[in-house]
Amino acid sequence: MHYSQPQQHLPHLGIDDNELCRNAKPPDWRNPVPREPYHLIVIGAGPAGLVAARAAAALGARVALIEKHLLGGLSLNYGCVPSQALIRTSRLYAEMRNAEAYGARSPSDIQVDFPLAMARMRRIRARASRVDSAPRIAADGVDLFFGTATFVGPDVIDVDGLRLRFKKALIATGSRSLLPSIPGLDAAGYLTNETLFDLTELPKSLLVIGGGPVGCQVAQALCRFGCRVVITHSEPLFLPKEERDAAQLLADAMARDGVEIHLNTKAVNVRVEGGKKRIETLNDGNVATITVDEILTGIGRRPALSGLNLEAAGVIYDVNEGIAVDDFLRTSNLRIFAAGDVCLEHRYTDTAEASARIVVRNALCFGRQRMSALKIPWCTYTDPEIAHVGMYVRQARARGIPVKTFTVPMHDVDRALTDGEEKGFVKIHIRDGTDEILGATVVARHAGEMINDLSLALIAGIGLKTIAGVMHAYPTQAEGIKKAAMAYACTPPSRWMVWLRRLWFAR
Repeated sequence: MHYSQPQQHLPHLGIDDNELCRNAKPPDWRNPVPREPYHLIVIGAGPAGLVAARAAAALGARVALIEKHLLGGLSLNYGCVPSQALIRTSRLYAEMRNAEAYGARSPSDIQVDFPLAMARMRRIRARASRVDSAPRIAADGVDLFFGTATFVGPDVIDVDGLRLRFKKALIATGSRSLLPSIPGLDAAGYLTNETLFDLTELPKSLLVIGGGPVGCQVAQALCRFGCRVVITHSEPLFLPKEERDAAQLLADAMARDGVEIHLNTKAVNVRVEGGKKRIETLNDGNVATITVDEILTGIGRRPALSGLNLEAAGVIYDVNEGIAVDDFLRTSNLRIFAAGDVCLEHRYTDTAEASARIVVRNALCFGRQRMSALKIPWCTYTDPEIAHVGMYVRQARARGIPVKTFTVPMHDVDRALTDGEEKGFVKIHIRDGTDEILGATVVARHAGEMINDLSLALIAGIGLKTIAGVMHAYPTQAEGIKKAAMAYACTPPSRWMVWLRRLWFAR
């Protein structure tokens, strides 16, 4: 395995990319005069770094924020924002082709305009960059430095020759693409989740290597634009960490969209012939060749640690696992904390932001908040979406916790039927004998929205009995959660309770 180096992939420099550059890294920006020692220096201006810098400045601390590339990090520039924009447009094309399922006629001539979709994506990305633009960050009282941060001591950071001293520091440099070591891949050329958004024309055919969340999202979206998409995954089912029935529903949905799926399959060699990329694959000893125009890989992520010189700061780290932190997000140098992808297993924007808030409290406010206390939800934005929070059944059983599960298929939810979105389910796991929620999985068109209610219930200690008594707006797809709670409320009573009821009504 090797890494791709993050770069500023903005070759088009149209009006929207120009705005993004002005916001995320102004070409005429001059680094400020240091106000050291800083109460907090933050390295990395992705979701974690931005949240921490602003929160610390709001407390009245002297704060410096250092960014090597573009403000906003992966989420804004190459991740959530641009991908969601393309996913939305691809879903529209899918709905137009399937209009008869909604009681309408499909357009006779659906012309896919991929460049138009990419232009919309860049316009949205530029608009989103305004919130965390360099002038706004500076206006919030943060000293913003563009440059390469390198530790030169336990309390000193060098930024392109400028020395900054700190009382506390936060490393929030995020992660970068991990590329598989496949012979011939470098010579053939490939796309990553970063360079994908540089495309101006839709590839006629694409091989996606890897069936994790990003691979599945990209495969389905580009297939809906009209690209022939092949996806290879080395395991027997997509999303290996998710519940098997959820992953199977996703595999079925992708197959219906036309994605060519190869499970238990590894890409072992790449070569170029006649302008095409030919990928040799291995499946249970059988060798096959897949021919495509483009390859998408680098879907895995690894912590971005290059150039930090963590040894000089006395910070222990592992190149694969990232910076070692305790439950309070402190590193081996107690002056220095870490947050987000650079140190956490769950590499999500919301997790990065939550961990950054923990660091600010613990570093500057004598807090003792633990990372393990968080209940982390996540969502894979395919169609249907797959969202989860809390424990899986296998995890509960491994801890010796008795589990009971209530499942409601979405085709039993009226709003899902009227929307033509009945593929999926709501599944809630409770501690058997109680109404305590242990975890939940939602597979639905709007699972990412629905999981928030269950996340709130989990962190607030709200059980299924209480949810069953809460009125839900009708008709909504979130009624699936209410139905699962009602299934708990209608659980057959114990024989002791049955005897008491008979005694009561026999009066």
